[in-house]
Amino acid sequence: MDLVAGIDIGGTKTKIGLVDQHGECHEQLFFRTQEFESFDDFLVRIKDGIDELKAKIKSPVNLIGCGIGAPNASSRNGTIENAANLKWKGSVPLLEKLKHRIDLPMRIMNDASAAALGEMLFGNAKGMNDFIVITLGTGFGAGIVANGKLIEGYDGFAGELGHIDMTLRDGRLTGLGIRGGLEAYVSATGLKRTITHMQSKYMDESRFRNIAYNDLHGEDITKAAEEGDAIALKAFDYTADIMGLALANFTAFTQPEAFFLMGGLVNTGKWLMEPLQTYFEEYLLEVYKGKVKVMTSGMKGKTAAICGAAALIWEGRR
Repeated sequence: MDLVAGIDIGGTKTKIGLVDQHGECHEQLFFRTQEFESFDDFLVRIKDGIDELKAKIKSPVNLIGCGIGAPNASSRNGTIENAANLKWKGSVPLLEKLKHRIDLPMRIMNDASAAALGEMLFGNAKGMNDFIVITLGTGFGAGIVANGKLIEGYDGFAGELGHIDMTLRDGRLTGLGIRGGLEAYVSATGLKRTITHMQSKYMDESRFRNIAYNDLHGEDITKAAEEGDAIALKAFDYTADIMGLALANFTAFTQPEAFFLMGGLVNTGKWLMEPLQTYFEEYLLEVYKGKVKVMTSGMKGKTAAICGAAALIWEGRR
């Protein structure tokens, strides 16, 4: 059976899975990225993880390559450059070092761009030539496909839309230190910060007045919205407003047929998606109104990032 190792390197977890040509993940595992002070030890764990997964599959496995999605990854240079949420700073030569341990074809790409390829091969973007994937987790990432091709940019860093200043430099800092940057507002982390902001701005009763910031989780905010908590509802509306404006602005660049949203923040469901659709249509230029869809990813939630990484190899096989 031909399989590709899909590796998703995140600030919290690193996920590895073995993915077939249809986007089905046959085995997977994860470990905590932050456990490894040494980058070399981290790479050893990746190799061991792939070997573990191969051993779990009863039929013979022909591993044809490794695809890697990572924050701040340069597809041109094979490096991770100054990632905000990883311990290893500077320019980290991931591809060069991993090839010493695993003798297979490899590609690395920004995780959101990898997700866009995955959506095109395995998800709801099949047959589309113009779309943008938005990843809404700890941060805000974007993978852009225009005229049927992924936009990588001169040095492989195109699509860093989460660090566009949305507040004219009078706002929160993103993970890369951009004041007023989008991901500081539209992300799982941004939503938590907005809850705190809304509590200081409004006097409504709310369950969050008795919860410390570090004990606050996205599931709590969704549950509170379902119960009619005024602060939660205001926070979702505020988030959707900013995101709607951002997506309307992005539409003017490439006129995508659709935006596909994926990641933890999407699990909030209608509390984000319904006001987002309203604000998005409101902010669109007239020529774009009614033409651009806002959809959720067609890839399975728990393995979406893994399959996106694997798509880097499968893309060249089609």
